[in-house]
Amino acid sequence: QVSLVESGGGLVKPGGSLRLSCAASGNIASISAMGWYRQAPGKERKLVAVITSANTTNYAYSVRGRFTISRDNADNTVYLQMNSLKSEDTGVYYCSGYESPTWLYWGQGTQVTVSS
Repeated sequence: QVSLVESGGGLVKPGGSLRLSCAASGNIASISAMGWYRQAPGKERKLVAVITSANTTNYAYSVRGRFTISRDNADNTVYLQMNSLKSEDTGVYYCSGYESPTWLYWGQGTQVTVSS
């Protein structure tokens, strides 16, 4: 079993920055990729950034060039650095762990609100 705990959300003005953290514990050797999902109000949860165990990254088009996903294997933490935030980035951000063949593990979510 794997536990994921997110932190770092909050209220920020348009153009501002936030860094989200996801601390993983448990049987993390079974996870081949980590991702950040976003669920905007009234919308489906969507994948915004992925990092694999080989440190390959991929991003949704809407956040490319503004968000950066990274990982620190020493303390089993994944980060999402979010810059140049826009109102449409508002939502609950979830950390997720991929264990083939699905995104199996989920954190509780952290709220990000971008508003002036």
